[in-house]
Amino acid sequence: MPDLSQLALYFAAAFVLAVTPGPGLFYVAARTLAGGRAEGVASSFGTGLGGMVHVLAGSLGVSAIVLASAELFTALKLIGAAYLVWIGLRTFQSARREASTALNSVPATPPIGPLRAFREGVLVEALNPKTAAFFLAFVPQFVDPAGGHVALQFVVLGFVSVALNTLADIVVAFAASGIREGAAARPAFIRRLREASGTAMIALGIGLALAKRPAT
Repeated sequence: MPDLSQLALYFAAAFVLAVTPGPGLFYVAARTLAGGRAEGVASSFGTGLGGMVHVLAGSLGVSAIVLASAELFTALKLIGAAYLVWIGLRTFQSARREASTALNSVPATPPIGPLRAFREGVLVEALNPKTAAFFLAFVPQFVDPAGGHVALQFVVLGFVSVALNTLADIVVAFAASGIREGAAARPAFIRRLREASGTAMIALGIGLALAKRPAT
């Protein structure tokens, strides 16, 4: 493993990257605004597990193979983008539908629940090739080949980064939940928040679809 100074540098860099607003943070915020704190926290752990998929794949060289193939990279990013857009459209339409049924005293559609939010989080992150590119570009800089067990070093360092990202996501989930609960007395405002969260997920999907394959 790297020496203590290198590990400290890695931890500091991973922490800065974790708290920097990006697709993961925005996705968790959108999920929380749509379904509440439980769904937001569940989606945080889901994206964490999805991140570990890339860490394990990177340690085995799978991510490098995907990134080296334009066809595989394009297929993966389009699947991930389509999934995000689908979730966003569903969230937006659900907000509109619940607003309409509320006017007619029809019960609103229930939240999707933490388990489904967790599964969606896993898929959203696992289907994001930009996450694979990040781990392959960032983590190897701190791997010590002379120390042996390179794959294990990659996994340990990757896990540290994923853990920090997940912690940051949970903080965002609690913050977004506070905003949502504070607006509980204003149904119209909640509807606008949910529509905004759906729009944000659609935008994330479009952004992923436009991502370019990293230079090799």
